[in-house]
Amino acid sequence: MSLACLIHGPLDLRLLDQAPPALGPTDVLLRLGAGGICGSDLHYYQHGRVGAFALREPLVPGHEASGVVVGLGSDVSRVKLGDRVAINPSHPCGRCDYCASGRGNLCRKMFFLGSASVFPHAQGMFRETFVMGERQLTTITESHISLGEIACAEPLSIGLHGINRAGPVLGETVLITGGGTIGCMSVLAARLAGAAKVIVCDINDRSLDMARTVGADQVIRSDQVPQAELADLAEVCIEAAGSPAALATCLVAARRGGRIVQVGTLPPEVPFPANSVMARELDYRGAFRAHLEFDWAVQAIRSRRVDVRPLISAQLPLARSQEAFELAADRSRSTKVQLITE
Repeated sequence: MSLACLIHGPLDLRLLDQAPPALGPTDVLLRLGAGGICGSDLHYYQHGRVGAFALREPLVPGHEASGVVVGLGSDVSRVKLGDRVAINPSHPCGRCDYCASGRGNLCRKMFFLGSASVFPHAQGMFRETFVMGERQLTTITESHISLGEIACAEPLSIGLHGINRAGPVLGETVLITGGGTIGCMSVLAARLAGAAKVIVCDINDRSLDMARTVGADQVIRSDQVPQAELADLAEVCIEAAGSPAALATCLVAARRGGRIVQVGTLPPEVPFPANSVMARELDYRGAFRAHLEFDWAVQAIRSRRVDVRPLISAQLPLARSQEAFELAADRSRSTKVQLITE
């Protein structure tokens, strides 16, 4: 038996013992290395849903994690006992039209860990031990790269996918609304893609300090600046806050002919200035999860071309999951909170 964190409904988080499933021939038994609490995990905990995905049964959250191999199926060849691995939480079918066109993140039969998007739900990785197919795993051989860093591959992939959806940003100014984990990962991604200037807007001083730490050239307290001063700031705007006010900032800050990429999950009903989008020829794009960017993120972290260490605020044992979720929800004290095994 191993300890698992389950969300039964809004503000109803429980720790229970579970038996891991039996290993299939290509399955791997993993011990949790580090698991980051994401904004979607917080939404499930606080509200029982993320956008249209509502809880219909208890859910083990957690989709950004690293692990250590502690058991092997009979046919496993890609990893060995004791390996430290990055874990891709995305399981596209590989057969539908979206997978065939190279857009596996839009797969018609996607199975994404820690999500209520399907029923029965795709149980996540906030548990002491769990089973994963070997094809989801990438061995990390660099001993100086921590399990906490490895677990940041998934959120970094979101930042990379958002910038990838924006198109080439080499030499351009990129404005990012939101200095939380995904906003900061977007800063790192924009830098990696050659942006000439990266600006971050937020209403939280700690988040802005963190954005500057990871490479933002300029930070703006958007609630303390008249909107007119934000006009025409950037060719590319990334909405990474999931806030209608942040989206409004993007729509003002984008230059004529510019691109806006929505990464954050917004409330269902948001006023939208469609005529401004038309008259200024703005391109409005969505960015949902990631695809090949997960592998890019793993390689960027293991080579330290991207340093995610400043974003890891705290690591708490799984037995203190309630405390960890409360800390993760407090933006004045944390950026990325991770659960670990003792």
